[in-house]
Amino acid sequence: MDLEKRYQSIAASISDGSLSFPTSVGNALKIQQILDDPDCALDQAARLIQGEPLLAARVVATANSVAYNRSGREITDLRTAVSRLGFRTLRSLTMAVLTRQMAGNPSGATQKLIGQLWTHTAYVAAIAHLLARRVTHVDPEAALFAGVVHEVGGFYLLSLASQSPELIGDDHLPWLEGGEALIGRAVLEKIGVPANILEAIAGYWEGYLAIPPVSLADTLLLAKQLAPVPSPLRQPETSEAPALSAQIDMIVGEDMLSSILQDAHEEVSSLMQALQ
Repeated sequence: MDLEKRYQSIAASISDGSLSFPTSVGNALKIQQILDDPDCALDQAARLIQGEPLLAARVVATANSVAYNRSGREITDLRTAVSRLGFRTLRSLTMAVLTRQMAGNPSGATQKLIGQLWTHTAYVAAIAHLLARRVTHVDPEAALFAGVVHEVGGFYLLSLASQSPELIGDDHLPWLEGGEALIGRAVLEKIGVPANILEAIAGYWEGYLAIPPVSLADTLLLAKQLAPVPSPLRQPETSEAPALSAQIDMIVGEDMLSSILQDAHEEVSSLMQALQ
């Protein structure tokens, strides 16, 4: 079976309901669904998160990050951390845990690809959050969430590598044209990603960057280009790098871009570490 047909088969199986999660991912998905309930109370959310130690650690770490702790007063209890962050940020953190754990824990080359993909994802999420506030002026929390989940199809595909080694190249995951959107959309729909986030990621897959950038999709595209760690889901397109760099300088302005990244270095690093 060639890769295109294999992708179609995987996407069809996901849509038919055969997407299986590790236990930890299933728990994170349940928490995500409960957080979506408008009647979910603060204490209830804190109790749910307490049952997932990895998520609880991420919540406290993020609440103490530069982005959310302007006063510098350290938080050590989960309830206060939940209160400081709010449910929208909690949804992003929960989805970050779900996304990273979806790939499981394979060994060898696949584990290396997963590590690189997660580092890239964390950078894109953190930078998108920053760009939303400073450049594109879209909802920063939506940008953070979209950055966290934009490569979820790749994580799922990597989870299949041990059973389907033909899916993996020597040092990258060779998406065929359209494969990323085909599998990514199926997984995003299955885990219940909101329609506006799915629409933005679909725009990201199309790869068209509007000038000036004004949408959530534009924010993701800019964040991807600024991320210092590339995604391993495709071969680097080095021939386009100078043109892309010039385009970003033209859109944002070289001085402004430099100032934004310099001024927000601690914030990006702090958010990135919390999401890893």
